[in-house]
Amino acid sequence: MTVGAVEAGGTKFVCALARVDTADPSKLPELLAEESVPTGAPGPTLDIVRRFFESAGARHGAAEAFGIGCFGPIDPVPGSPSWGRILATPKKGWIGTDVAGFFQGSFGKPVAFDTDVNAAALGERLWGAARGVESFIYLTVGTGIGGGAFVEGRLLHGASHPEMGHIRLCRAPDDAFEGACPFHGTCFEGLASGPAIEKRWGKKGTELGPEHPAWELEAHYLAQGVASLCLALAPELFILGGGVGGRPDLLRRTRELLPAALGGYRRDVNTTAEASRLLVAPGLGTRSGILGAAGLAALSNDPGFA
Repeated sequence: MTVGAVEAGGTKFVCALARVDTADPSKLPELLAEESVPTGAPGPTLDIVRRFFESAGARHGAAEAFGIGCFGPIDPVPGSPSWGRILATPKKGWIGTDVAGFFQGSFGKPVAFDTDVNAAALGERLWGAARGVESFIYLTVGTGIGGGAFVEGRLLHGASHPEMGHIRLCRAPDDAFEGACPFHGTCFEGLASGPAIEKRWGKKGTELGPEHPAWELEAHYLAQGVASLCLALAPELFILGGGVGGRPDLLRRTRELLPAALGGYRRDVNTTAEASRLLVAPGLGTRSGILGAAGLAALSNDPGFA
């Protein structure tokens, strides 16, 4: 099955035309064509995306379905009046954008629409670190903080979608930072996202050396956030990704602090070694989202695919 996959992020849209073997879901999708598009204003950005799929489809065969993992908040609930739209996002100009409707109108094919982190979680479940795992959380820490969860073998949805990046955390001692979240100030995202690091220290995380005090504070908040989510959902596995979360030194520091953050409430996480088995890097590296979007498209054609 040939599908269109879109990882729609606040910084860039990653687009791919992929071939998925629906008869053997264990096979990694074959990416036939791929392009990264900077996220500008909605109209011009989506127009470039449309031209990519038209061109790639002419070369390799048109997509039979589309899977979109989108930055949010979004409305992923089929049948809702605002399904397929981006809601109250801090990304300027994108509030109310009908992303799914754009693809339906442009190509007339089925569209599966979910959060970017749910798509990444699906990718990890099908082909990455969470293969065979029934309950796990995928958390991305980068431009924002978001999480997708599998519970008893199914993606977790509710009235909308989980917003793990906006849980409340306890401030570190002597931390007077006002936060970077325009909605909640000092929520998880407001204290520990990439923009929070830049606002707090005056430099992007990529400009800070590994021994900069930013990383110890970042690990403190990540350990606290991971612990809170582990206590709420009791995952068997916790995957930490994203441009910030994917730093190997930060993963190590967070593992070291996680047992204390859990305070003995996870009897299987009392040492750094045990934390290292629970908290892992994505098995697909930076490809979790785009491959998961291909998986969403395949699911729209065959609900038993996963």
